[in-house]
Amino acid sequence: MDKLNIAENIVRLRQQKRVTQERLAQFVGVTKAAVSKWETGQSMPDIIILPMLAAFFDVTVDELIGYVPQLSKEQIQKWYQQFAQKFAGGSFEEVFAETQSYVKKYYSCYPFLFQACVLWLNHFMLAEDRQRQFEVLEAIAGLCGHIRENCRDVRITDDVVALQALAHLQLGRTDEVIESLEEITRPNRLLGQSGIILMQAYKASGETHKAESFMQATMYQGLQSLVGTATEYISMHMDDLAACEPTIERIGQVEEIYHLGKLNPNLIAGFEYQATICYAVHGEKEQALVHASRYVCCLRELFSSGGILLLHGDEYFTQLEEWCRQEEGAAEAPRDRQLVLEEVKKSFDSPVFAGLEGEPRFREIKEELGRLK
Repeated sequence: MDKLNIAENIVRLRQQKRVTQERLAQFVGVTKAAVSKWETGQSMPDIIILPMLAAFFDVTVDELIGYVPQLSKEQIQKWYQQFAQKFAGGSFEEVFAETQSYVKKYYSCYPFLFQACVLWLNHFMLAEDRQRQFEVLEAIAGLCGHIRENCRDVRITDDVVALQALAHLQLGRTDEVIESLEEITRPNRLLGQSGIILMQAYKASGETHKAESFMQATMYQGLQSLVGTATEYISMHMDDLAACEPTIERIGQVEEIYHLGKLNPNLIAGFEYQATICYAVHGEKEQALVHASRYVCCLRELFSSGGILLLHGDEYFTQLEEWCRQEEGAAEAPRDRQLVLEEVKKSFDSPVFAGLEGEPRFREIKEELGRLK
């Protein structure tokens, strides 16, 4: 990963300029020995000398010391994946401290800071106790606040509002969540029609390929929203089977029509797991086993792809990958694969499934879950 490399830069720039250590020392008013120590890394130039050195070499101070305040999309994605793997296999505190040092180093690189918040939010539960988890969530909320106050990229600031709300929700600050999201997420806001307006503009300007790609992405996101909301709806009405069953049935039909179990097995796995809980709570063993089996089937599809949450299309959604490539980190796994695998294997350890323990089919489903790799 990146580090300051002023010693190497002084050597390289001096050689490019074809000047001796004596000539450089004379220009900045130090001894040749001082320049030699800079180039061997034994000491660093005084801060007041840096602008003079930069002027001599005709570079910026940042270039001179090897500091890059902004990271590329590729660098950010690589950084995220490296630390997700470290969180999965190392000490949470050590990895968290290391990520904090990078946050301080790139405090004005807002795409990077946003991904740092995502990384922390996806791993805060690995902290040793609830108090420490709260402290990490506070750090996320604070960093989100910094991004909101200073970033001028509306794509980032819009998303960071939701990210900060997630941190506040985990902290139990529901009033702050409602205050930040209630107005901007009203279904009847004109902003909600902006996608349709953009599609019409693409068509009117003859950019049919862009219109098609945007339409597909919008429909796909709509399906994701529908299934995600239905999952929450079942959770909220868990004590009322009559209210849950029509939702379970209708989402099942949507899942089948759009092949969502293959397009987004992670999303459907969450829905099927919630349906399994619902039927188990009400003692509907047969239906619970049906949805438990579908849950494991989605997980098998998810892990057999060799990655997690890798967005892809099919014969209907033919342009999802193109859209995904335009999104920063959209196709990247938010958490390490092995870490997720270890968690899902504990899916049926909850007491809510106690009523299924004597069922041979449930034992088979659990064994199938345990064989996932």
